[in-house]
Amino acid sequence: MSTGSVNSSTAANSAANSSSSSNPLSSINANSFLQMLVTELQQQDPTQPMDSSQILDQVSQIEQIESSQQLSTSLNSVVMGQNLAAGAGLLNQNVTGLDSGGNTVSGVVSQVNVANGQVTLQVGNSNVGLSNVTQINANTNAN
Repeated sequence: MSTGSVNSSTAANSAANSSSSSNPLSSINANSFLQMLVTELQQQDPTQPMDSSQILDQVSQIEQIESSQQLSTSLNSVVMGQNLAAGAGLLNQNVTGLDSGGNTVSGVVSQVNVANGQVTLQVGNSNVGLSNVTQINANTNAN
């Protein structure tokens, strides 16, 4: 194994272990991986060249990372769509929930908003996050 391969593997491992709250691999794409691979190949010891199976393993790992990122993006879009549909289903309904200040708010949902990836409901003059709705009441104004 070459020194370049040890250094890049160590860097990747320490990057993967450095943060549990954010995805440290989110900035790695196929282009940056190929740049790292070329650098690794340029820095390798000519008397001990890198094993081709190691290269294939690394290429398959980056493909798995990209697939996982694409799946995550798709799933986030599906969740947003479901939340937006659920919020739309509450239009003109009487709801009770908590606003951003933790105050209990009751009233008719007049509008559904999306801000910072979160669905909120306009209840009177307050915004109630969809996840903060505690009760849905029968609409007494129905014809």
